[in-house]
Amino acid sequence: MQRFAAASGVLLARLSACRLLLASGKRLREDGSTGRLLPTCCHHRGFRSDGRSLAYAKELILGKINQLMFFFLVDSKNIDIHARIPPETMKGLKELGLFGQQVPVEYGGLGLSNTMYARIGEITSLDGSIAVTLAAHQSIGLKGILIVGTDEQKAKYLPKLATGEHVAAFCLTEPGSGSDAASIQTRATLSDDGQHYLLNGSKIWISNGGIAEIFTVFARTEVIDKDGTTKDKITAFLVERDFGGITSGKPEDKLGIRGSNTCEVHFENTKVPVENVLGEVGGGFKVAMRILNSGRFSMGSASAGMIKKLIEMTAEYACTRKQFDRKLSEFGLIQEKFTLMAMQAYVMESMAYLTAGMMDRPGEPDCSVEAAMVKIYSSEGAWICISEALQILGGLGYMKDYPYERFLRDSRILLIFEGTNEILRMYVALTGLQHAGKVLTEKIKAMKRGNIGVVLELLGKRLGSTFFKEVDYGLTGKNGVVHPSLKDSAKKLEENVYYLGSTVENLLYRYGKTIVEEQLVVKRVADILINIYAMTAVISRASRSISIGLCNHDHEVLLANTFCSEAYFRNNYLLAQLQKNSSENLDDSIKKIAQQVLEKRAYICSHPLDRTF
Repeated sequence: MQRFAAASGVLLARLSACRLLLASGKRLREDGSTGRLLPTCCHHRGFRSDGRSLAYAKELILGKINQLMFFFLVDSKNIDIHARIPPETMKGLKELGLFGQQVPVEYGGLGLSNTMYARIGEITSLDGSIAVTLAAHQSIGLKGILIVGTDEQKAKYLPKLATGEHVAAFCLTEPGSGSDAASIQTRATLSDDGQHYLLNGSKIWISNGGIAEIFTVFARTEVIDKDGTTKDKITAFLVERDFGGITSGKPEDKLGIRGSNTCEVHFENTKVPVENVLGEVGGGFKVAMRILNSGRFSMGSASAGMIKKLIEMTAEYACTRKQFDRKLSEFGLIQEKFTLMAMQAYVMESMAYLTAGMMDRPGEPDCSVEAAMVKIYSSEGAWICISEALQILGGLGYMKDYPYERFLRDSRILLIFEGTNEILRMYVALTGLQHAGKVLTEKIKAMKRGNIGVVLELLGKRLGSTFFKEVDYGLTGKNGVVHPSLKDSAKKLEENVYYLGSTVENLLYRYGKTIVEEQLVVKRVADILINIYAMTAVISRASRSISIGLCNHDHEVLLANTFCSEAYFRNNYLLAQLQKNSSENLDDSIKKIAQQVLEKRAYICSHPLDRTF
């Protein structure tokens, strides 16, 4: 009987999530009373759910589905204007179970996989404020408990966090430490009796900071190393607002995601029990990085969800609006914008779900680099696509009566939070270069030991990078894994991978350890890696779609081949820039211009109307 009840609970939770997907997909297109398509100026979107009510659960066990369940409207325009999410909307989100999406079922959550979490993110992303509130709660706010929390911590905190009775926040950033997280100054001092820590310091730009009851806080603590020396190291803590000494500043007045709560949080002699240390004492930096690394992948599906909705809204306008006696949709420059949006959405989806699938494999696979690449590509792609959608509407897109300008404002934060794209590019490339460096070091050691095979291998690569070489990694052909319709794209991918490998070796020979200081070089390596990962994702997805006969698979193949051709040529140009003494490389000029401007802290050119006579 207990197993039956548990199975029913799991079924109920998952079916509630699935019904959210199905019902919201319908409501996004329909007026609740007439069923007609919403005009593009309408800001109401409905989510329908069977919630987690007892009535629904009882009828589910009897094999019935109650159609008259929880229903509410999200008024995004109102949320944006008043800079707050109404209580009734928050209540509805909680009753849908959206505050416990990845919390295990035994603690009252939905227990969703990373793949299903990404899928729901496509829907919740249609309101930026709601998306950020939910993400701050579970992607980073409570994620530490799931990753490194003790059984006691999970049992104590997860049930109320899963229902939304308690909201979580992640407190890392400080006035003096942004991207340099290791430089935080908030301090936790162990009491004389060793029973609690006194927490003192301030955190800034904390999402959910004014509404949270549970905080994951990072602070400096004194740690005695194995050699007996005392060092300052970062430790993570679970802090309850009820511990006292916690004050929240007024909500920040932001450009976008205005309805999400963002504020300063101050800790003054806050007593935190030692059992509320999250992970190991002194291991807080690793905890913070694991939390941040695990959540970035969902930005791909969220961005794709936004763009797909924008395509629907914008296509309706372009296919009905006439200029010069022709529909806008007939003009090449407008068609180009729709191709861009469709292609970007396809790439984002492919990258996000490929990454989510890898993260869902047994064990704890490290997909932090892949997740970072998804975040970089999707955030920048979303910004471009939303701008293009607004451009199609022209003056109408600029008006607040339409949602385009709000989407644009909301999306700008994507390039900044959860790690700026500049920092993440360094992370992606340097992590890869570090791995390549280790492999290359082992090869050099093998050469010194007289391993002639390694010598010939390195020599062959050198010659291969000098002269054009036919690359074959087995993606196509008799035993290939790629569908023949994607053969050319697969060949482009193989060629890019091969020449990236030889280029990276040359870079490591040229710069050695000092490559970490060559940020313009590292950025190009990162961009090539991101493009290659995107090519891999779309080729894999399109090949699967055509192989199993999904609807519109020919459209997917067309998107994949078009994207891979563009990415291939972008990569070739970047690879050319990375060659020694390349005429395409303008790094020296870029640095010189920047130095001259920053030295004067101004634009230093004479005005075109200035005269010397």
